[in-house]
Amino acid sequence: QLQASGGGLVQAGGSLKLSCVASGRTYAMGWFRQAPGKEREFVARHIWSSGSTYYVDSVKGRFTVSRDNAKNTVYLQMNSLKPEDTAVYYCAAAKSATVLLTKKFDYWGQGTLVTVSS
Repeated sequence: QLQASGGGLVQAGGSLKLSCVASGRTYAMGWFRQAPGKEREFVARHIWSSGSTYYVDSVKGRFTVSRDNAKNTVYLQMNSLKPEDTAVYYCAAAKSATVLLTKKFDYWGQGTLVTVSS
């Protein structure tokens, strides 16, 4: 079970930090977003064992994934937000390294809305 939180309304250039709490340990955590009228897109992927994180080009240098092992929580720190970052953000979890090939996550949380005003 996954639970994302932290969304809200922020002005362009501002910051927000999203949280995703997982009920158990998995292989990887992912962040996705879906803007109004658009398909869901990948934002970032974090691998628990290695600590490595991969970001989509559009958020590199602005978004950072961090984690709290004790709380089984992954965070998405979003800085320098732009109106085009407006979307419902979802966290997801993958059970195994298969995700690196298939890019398919096994578990999904409910989304949290991020609105960036210009």
